[in-house]
Amino acid sequence: MKKPFKRGMLHGLPIALGYFSVSFGFGIVAMQSGLKVIEAVIISLTNLTSAGQAMGVAIIAAGGTLLEMAATQLVINLRYALMAISLSQKLDDSFTTPHRLLAAYGITDEIFAVAAAQDCKLVPSYMYGMISVAAVGWVGGTLAGSVANMLLPVSLTAAMGIMLYGMFIAIIIPPAKANRKMLCVILIAAALSCIFKYLLPAVSVGFAIIISAIVASVIGALLFPIDEEKEETAK
Repeated sequence: MKKPFKRGMLHGLPIALGYFSVSFGFGIVAMQSGLKVIEAVIISLTNLTSAGQAMGVAIIAAGGTLLEMAATQLVINLRYALMAISLSQKLDDSFTTPHRLLAAYGITDEIFAVAAAQDCKLVPSYMYGMISVAAVGWVGGTLAGSVANMLLPVSLTAAMGIMLYGMFIAIIIPPAKANRKMLCVILIAAALSCIFKYLLPAVSVGFAIIISAIVASVIGALLFPIDEEKEETAK
């Protein structure tokens, strides 16, 4: 059996390849928003969050405040805390607090999915192997996209810049097709976002995202409450 670190690297390789193409688009978007190459790379190196980074760059470009940035990142990235709590049930005893803090840096949707699918306890070296490879893919793609934005024609980089948003669409389409309730919540959020964009432009980008997400979630909870009795029966 392969050593945990090497096994983690092998499991992280497909994630890294996917990250490279998506972060390539982020690199282009960051440069088009006025950031420097080194700034875009540092953002990717310290965040590893596609949606959070995209919204963060939009707030920076719009001249938003630090409070707005912090609140937006909290709303967008709160799911990672829930993923980390879920993974804590699968951690080996060797996962001390320092190891938990280090591994938390790399908890993303894809890494969570792969880690959660393992049929054995998770050890630090396995997580580090997977996270390190995935991070290289994400940061490398950002660097490549940033440099490409300076070398390629504007018409081409403008087209390639939509890759990041294409990923967001690809994420929401399958669950929306399978669940009409989720589709309804997505449409509510999209409608609210359009209202802020075209009818209430005075509201900053960050707060528009926060309000749209929270209001859509509350409406969805009120319209489609979870039947706890059915949930218990299903268990």
